[in-house]
Amino acid sequence: MSSLVRHVTIDCSDAYALASFWAQVLDSQVSDDDKPGDPEALVDSPGAGLLFIQVPEGKSVKNRVHLDLSPQDRTRDEEVARVLALGATLVDDRRRPDGTGWAVLADPEGNEFCVERSQAERDAAR
Repeated sequence: MSSLVRHVTIDCSDAYALASFWAQVLDSQVSDDDKPGDPEALVDSPGAGLLFIQVPEGKSVKNRVHLDLSPQDRTRDEEVARVLALGATLVDDRRRPDGTGWAVLADPEGNEFCVERSQAERDAAR
């Protein structure tokens, strides 16, 4: 068998705070082993977990890797609104009038991620 991705690791300045944001986004939780001030924090989610590691340097360039979210029980636009309310910011709105496209957002530390249409929205467009 080949390898599986165990964690996607994200450098950050406050591991617990950023993990807490992503736990809300993913309707998950920060590991019980992790506490505020810890240099790393894990969010387990189906597929691969997100591991946040505190580093001394700040983010200085565009992400080379980013997450694409696909809402499971709501529309893309409802998910964008929900995640913005959690503290994300809209970086680039690539949603089109015909319902296609996606939104590029940034988490509280500036890491970009995209929110795509749900599977139900993609199926309805066929």
